[in-house]
Amino acid sequence: MIRIEAIVRPDRINIIIDALDAVGCRGFNVHNVNGRGQQQGVEVFTGRGATTALRTSLPKALITIVVPESDKDLIIDAILGAAKSSEEGAIGDGKIFISPISEVIRVRTGERNEAAL
Repeated sequence: MIRIEAIVRPDRINIIIDALDAVGCRGFNVHNVNGRGQQQGVEVFTGRGATTALRTSLPKALITIVVPESDKDLIIDAILGAAKSSEEGAIGDGKIFISPISEVIRVRTGERNEAAL
């Protein structure tokens, strides 16, 4: 099993959820987070044609999904296709992190691993 964590633009969440539904992804969590990466903040118009760069954290969304290893590429492709803000993509579109999960337990029934997903 693997955990896929995608940090994406908040305005892309509904598009990503639709893409996950289309490939049969049954469960995920979405969290509103703040942070910054390569984008390094935003430029703000201050008047008279001047702009100022604000080096601040930006609102993002974190999607967490745990799936069997066999579904990894399908889920990643769905997120990649839906998260890009344009055909080429842009700085700030996000990142995807993948890590192994050693065990999953469903609290209600005690089922373990893939049966618990």
